[in-house]
Amino acid sequence: MLRPERMSRVSVTGSKRVMDDVIEAVHELRLFDMTDYDGEWEGFSPGTPEEGADEISEQLVTVRSLESILDIDGDDYEGPSRVLDDDELSSELADVRDRVNELDDRRDELDDELRAVEEELDAVEPFVELGIDLDLLQGYDNLSVRVGQGDREGVRRALANADGVERHEIFGEGETMAVFVYPGDVAIEDALVGANFTALAVPEADDDPEGYVEELRERKRTLERDLDRVEEDIDELREEVAGFLLAAEEQLSVQVQKREAPLSFATSENAFVAEGWLPTEHFVDLAEGLQDAVGDHVDVEELERADYDEHGFATGSTDDAAHGDAGGEAVAADGGPTDEEVATDGGHAAGDLAMSGGAPPVVQSNSGVVKPFEALVDVINKPKYSELDPTIVLFLTFPLFFGFMIGDLGYGLLYMGLGYLLISKFDSDVINALGGIGVLSGLFTAVFGVLYGEFFGLHQLGYILYPSGSAPIHKGLQPHYIAYAQAWLLLSVVAGVLHMAVGRLFDFVNNLDHGFREAFMESGSWIVLTVALWGWVFSRTALNAKPPFMYSVFAREGMTNPATGEQIAADTVAIPLGFNGFPTVDLFAVGGIVVDLMLVVTLIGLVLVVAAEGGIGLIESITQAFGHVVSYTRLAAVLLAKAGMALAVNLLTFGAYAHNGEFHLLFFSSPEEVAEAQAEGWVIFSGLFNAEGAVMLVLGGLFGLVVLVLGHLLVLVLGITSAGLQAVRLEYVEFFGKFYEGGGRDYEPFGYERRFTTDE
Repeated sequence: MLRPERMSRVSVTGSKRVMDDVIEAVHELRLFDMTDYDGEWEGFSPGTPEEGADEISEQLVTVRSLESILDIDGDDYEGPSRVLDDDELSSELADVRDRVNELDDRRDELDDELRAVEEELDAVEPFVELGIDLDLLQGYDNLSVRVGQGDREGVRRALANADGVERHEIFGEGETMAVFVYPGDVAIEDALVGANFTALAVPEADDDPEGYVEELRERKRTLERDLDRVEEDIDELREEVAGFLLAAEEQLSVQVQKREAPLSFATSENAFVAEGWLPTEHFVDLAEGLQDAVGDHVDVEELERADYDEHGFATGSTDDAAHGDAGGEAVAADGGPTDEEVATDGGHAAGDLAMSGGAPPVVQSNSGVVKPFEALVDVINKPKYSELDPTIVLFLTFPLFFGFMIGDLGYGLLYMGLGYLLISKFDSDVINALGGIGVLSGLFTAVFGVLYGEFFGLHQLGYILYPSGSAPIHKGLQPHYIAYAQAWLLLSVVAGVLHMAVGRLFDFVNNLDHGFREAFMESGSWIVLTVALWGWVFSRTALNAKPPFMYSVFAREGMTNPATGEQIAADTVAIPLGFNGFPTVDLFAVGGIVVDLMLVVTLIGLVLVVAAEGGIGLIESITQAFGHVVSYTRLAAVLLAKAGMALAVNLLTFGAYAHNGEFHLLFFSSPEEVAEAQAEGWVIFSGLFNAEGAVMLVLGGLFGLVVLVLGHLLVLVLGITSAGLQAVRLEYVEFFGKFYEGGGRDYEPFGYERRFTTDE
């Protein structure tokens, strides 16, 4: 789980006469992540695509274009797979292309016409307001006419003062106006150059504006009906040909892959060499598969099994590798058999010059319920081959953080249901992973809900599940249980120390290839500093600077609180673990100040950090060893915030009273308890469900139901956006930031996972 699957660099060497059979076999096995040949070997050049690759690529482009036009999505297709031979594909593709193009052209034509009509409508509608027939606005010999919109008085003044204008008239009472000027040779645009006037083009029509607008609207309705019919035809065609196009795309993609595969090979006149990576455990599968396909005409060699270095590149040798070949016949560069390894560089052995000397691809080794959490890791980046994979830690901590912060059986069941819905209704790997995370996070939320005794913020669950009527732990929102809120604050800090220590431990392991000393200085020093610093904080030193609850919430009743010197009362204890501070080990005194062992270890850790990091280490020791740990108190903060929101919703709906530091809901209280609360003035809010009078009771009940449902839905959503994001932040910033770089390459074996086609 912590390391990716071990990868092997493998070469496949053979005669060019069996290259097609080798490509076919490797494609079917789907194991070999091929590396592109870079042309560095003497006597070898990159291969050329097989005959027909260009034509098949053109067909593939055509198919994808048709899928785009028809809006076909393979994820939504649930039809059967089909057998599709090449002749059938070519003939049916030509027919489908003609039909799709005809409908698409017709749709484009109608779209263009409809757009033109809409533009014409926009242009002619101002003339309806003008109220003058369109034929009266054009065609004069002795008059100049312009129609436009603007400042009527400004236009009138401009015409009155214009040279050459003997007479003019302005028609229209609204925003649109028609300007008539005599004589006809007057340039109205020049006359109105200083006026606020925007000219409108007069439509080429003889109708009255209202009639012309109605004619255009009818034309628009006709075009829209025609367009709808074309869209219906396209929908029908989509249903008819979706299976064929998806199958054609798949088959053509497979053929393109196979025909272009030689581009990655190193080839001579008679031989070829292909190189790449595959999981070590599948090397024998590749060798045996090629043996079955081409017999002794190919040599399969495991060149190395990859270990790790600080740069993420594969290291190692073939000393422990299970070397061998698929048949025993090596092939020389001239195509003839030889007892020696193939000379890939004109004289050197095949393994001396690596075609794929970079980092091996990464296959994360997680399964079952852990695997969905790879999606959270990959959001940052896939881990490098040399790095520890933190997926298992996310699996152990993210649901725990989330469940702790929400902690409600009702919300937990809904989160589980939403997660299951994502898994069952979607085919996307990412969405399925989110669904798996949701199910597990919901499970932890439900478990904590049972421990807190809460169901949608209602504490009645505790009365049902526990004979004493009280859950074993509480969120600490109510004054009577304030010790729990203080306990969760301290527990969040402890979780932060442990979480960050694990991150630094990962960094220590990742840096071990630098040597133990350097790894300890770079990573171990931070573990020493962080653990010692917070051990000192929780010790019985500097008591005046520390809150007394640090020494009581995990103690037992009757123990002495070192901060106050008094016996610890029962109501100040949350979880009786018997802890009232770490004991001090005094070493010596300086100027009356006693120096204890934990403080010395803290100073040693600080010195080591500064020695490793330089001066910046002094600043980072404050921001990381202290500040990042304090950041984990957001766990307790979100816990109280979400509990407060659920309480507010229930208080508005059911009403509540406070007594002896506890909140009690009126709706679930006995009449005697309600009467006493009202008499004593304990009632906080009477509640919408408890309205007096028949009418108000009905209205309050209906409105209360709306508040109850919408309020808890809001808390449910905010649980994801708040608790979820805060948990993710702790993982990515405080945890990942201590060790994780990422940048691994996906394992992409040559081959194709068929879904829409079959050979049978």
